[in-house]
Amino acid sequence: MRFITDLYDQDFDDVVAFVEDFAEIGRFIDQPIGSYSSGMRARLSFGISMALEFDYYLIDEVIGVGDASFRQKCDGVLTRRRLTTSVILVSHSERLLRQFCDIGGVLHNGKLTFYETLEEAIEIHAFNQKIAAIDA
Repeated sequence: MRFITDLYDQDFDDVVAFVEDFAEIGRFIDQPIGSYSSGMRARLSFGISMALEFDYYLIDEVIGVGDASFRQKCDGVLTRRRLTTSVILVSHSERLLRQFCDIGGVLHNGKLTFYETLEEAIEIHAFNQKIAAIDA
């Protein structure tokens, strides 16, 4: 956290306070990150990202992990961030996509295609998944 706060010229104590509250990793906050479980790492990383205000957030599935309480926290903070920033969300979760996205893109065979509506992107992805299952 020290590196990130220095890099982005943020107040270390403010960031640590936010992350401690958000990530809920308790006494482990001062432990080496190598001792963290993958879930603790995800909570810490997302907490640090949300402690800083960026123009854009690129989020890859992390808000779909953890228990219901943590997912609710992620949803809340991301909803607030969307009021003033842009979010690019990578997810297979239709719930998350519908909750946070206005448009959608599908990566298929190494090509990213954007669609006019999120629903169209979800339908195309579902179709691609069915074809892939048949071919397997």
